[in-house]
Amino acid sequence: MKEKWTKFFKNEYVTFALKTVFYFAVLFALVYLYSYSGVNQPHFIYNEF
Repeated sequence: MKEKWTKFFKNEYVTFALKTVFYFAVLFALVYLYSYSGVNQPHFIYNEF
């Protein structure tokens, strides 16, 4: 059984798909966390000019 999983994860298509999902999740988490950084904070003074 372990050999089947090892062979499955060594497939280049599976590796590409897993990396793509992982990087998308990291990027989504960063965007999600960044969206909360400006909540209830005053505007920067030079943005109004």
